[in-house]
Amino acid sequence: MPNQRIHSLFLSAWYPNRDDAMSGLFVRKHADAVSRFCKVTVLYVHADARITKREVRFENYNAVHEVYVYYPAGKGIVRLFWKPLQFIAAYLVGIRKVFSRYGRPHIVHVNVLTRTALPALYLKLTRGIPYVITEHWSRYLPSRNSFHGWLRKWCTRKVVNHSSALMPVSTSLSEAMGQHKIRNKNTVILNNVVDDFFFESIQSKSDSTNLKHILHISCFDDEPKNISGMLRVFARLCDERSDFRLTLAGTGKDFDKIKSLADSLSISSKLDFTGELSPVEIAQLLHAADFTVLFSNNENAPVVISESLACGKPVVATRVGGIPEMVDDSNGLLVDAGDEPALRKALHTMLDSFENYPSSIIQERAREKYSYASVGETLFNIYKNVLS
Repeated sequence: MPNQRIHSLFLSAWYPNRDDAMSGLFVRKHADAVSRFCKVTVLYVHADARITKREVRFENYNAVHEVYVYYPAGKGIVRLFWKPLQFIAAYLVGIRKVFSRYGRPHIVHVNVLTRTALPALYLKLTRGIPYVITEHWSRYLPSRNSFHGWLRKWCTRKVVNHSSALMPVSTSLSEAMGQHKIRNKNTVILNNVVDDFFFESIQSKSDSTNLKHILHISCFDDEPKNISGMLRVFARLCDERSDFRLTLAGTGKDFDKIKSLADSLSISSKLDFTGELSPVEIAQLLHAADFTVLFSNNENAPVVISESLACGKPVVATRVGGIPEMVDDSNGLLVDAGDEPALRKALHTMLDSFENYPSSIIQERAREKYSYASVGETLFNIYKNVLS
């Protein structure tokens, strides 16, 4: 099939929408990356308790065509029966809109299982359109252990078996899915994408303090991110040395809790809380930092690590999920989850040795793995192999 004729239809359980601009940003980036090689349309359906009738919206993100179908969620006990029916109807309406406005897709790209794969299976059985699956959800990992229910498991195995390719975003996720007997003979690891400007030299604010700058970026959800444990370690570190400063970038449900903990540990004067930042502002912080730290209890393939590496910065992180696939001796240090003494030791080591990590080599290796060009081409080649 000629390259210019390939049309990929993305279906995703998570995607930026009018209620949550941050939801599924990594899915949008995959769509944007492969849109440099083929035509891409995204269909996203979303329940909205504020509306009483279905709404269809057409938008564009760079070269990506986006079709949003918002449907009424229903209320009370009626919601249990109403919402699934509205979900199915929304997808049927959305598929018709995609076909009439943008043409028949040659391949469907499912993102985040399980129910999102059902419309793809429908299109395969009724229209003969193959589909591939990218999985981002960490629920299969032993540390999360949230993949339950015999019907969900049965449906997930069926839709994966019928797919033409399975693309988890980390080897650890692929192995965890395999433990649940979710397998496909055509399995390929698909890295998350880092915006191009992270690889560029961005001027940051000058600092006259000569302090070493450590950066933590997260959604401030303390249960998986263990920011409180990280702050306890920094409180010990503040008693032992005074040559560093920690910046915590982002916001989230535990933001106030973490700020209060910093006050109670008497380390607020050593910290900077930025609040919510744009991606460009995050890139500026990364370029100004000396290294980044993540003390998570569980992760999949954290974008903040790939962004840090794209800026040429080493990382201190935990051995959970897909992190050991991203961080090794050449670009950082790893500790066990929850091991506060080990984190303290690693931070001491990194504060004394971060300059020994070759920034240009870290960045170039990240470009080979996480750039739009690299990931987009990988995904496009998968499409071509499926359609050949």
